[in-house]
Amino acid sequence: MNPNILRTVAELRDRVRTWRRAGERVAVVPTMGALHQGHLSLVETAKARVERVIVTLFVNPKQFNNPSDLATYPRTEADDAAKLAPYEVDVLFAPSVEEMYGPRFSTSVSVTGVSDGLCGANRPGHFDGVATVVSKLLLQTGADIACFGEKDYQQLLVVRRVVEDLNIPIEIIGCPTVREADNLALSSRNVRLTAEQRRIAPEIADVLLRSAAHLASGMNADPVLEAARSSLVSAGFDRVEYIELRDAETLEPLHRADRPARLLAAAWLGETRLIDNVPVVPTET
Repeated sequence: MNPNILRTVAELRDRVRTWRRAGERVAVVPTMGALHQGHLSLVETAKARVERVIVTLFVNPKQFNNPSDLATYPRTEADDAAKLAPYEVDVLFAPSVEEMYGPRFSTSVSVTGVSDGLCGANRPGHFDGVATVVSKLLLQTGADIACFGEKDYQQLLVVRRVVEDLNIPIEIIGCPTVREADNLALSSRNVRLTAEQRRIAPEIADVLLRSAAHLASGMNADPVLEAARSSLVSAGFDRVEYIELRDAETLEPLHRADRPARLLAAAWLGETRLIDNVPVVPTET
């Protein structure tokens, strides 16, 4: 059975109050739709932890710095609802832009530090938009836990910072990246790849994994990152936006993996931007 679709915050809060009266715990899985197995793995995690699960579907205009990207972002609510049906999700919350951002809306949540650099450097305002909409969704749902994928690692840390700084009473669960058989991280953007681009795309994960092994052994980051960048260009990527070694908790840039770290990359195949990241656990300090 497809999930019950709610459109307003009032309806959503009324439903959550009913669950609360029954002593049930609630999880939320925030999405922008175009669901794939990565999203559904978050739902599985949520279902295993609590009695009630809300999936949100909202294409958030405030996190798009490119109007054409917003205009072409897939809207597939009926398909998304059908994909959720086997998971017995309790509610699909799919508000309108007007419901989320009324005519006098004038508040923005901005996070510094973990939002600097990486995706934040080339997408001005993006993480302000993410932090604002996630703050609203967490408060609207009143959930006990929220599940986010590690593929969007910088976003995950931004959300954690918002929750800690604003004392929002919720646990943020980071879930492992789900990959295709050839190691390409699942993404709604993968459908935009041509057959040749799809052949090249898994190299981003392979390069990250090879580089992470070198960095974990104590090698200096600069030559490893330069070699990784060259490998991606040689593989056929049109542009490497970044490939960087960062502290796993603060996203501070690192020259050596002398503490738990993350290796993150963004690269372009034609008009499609792919991101990925892998952990770097030092074998020596």
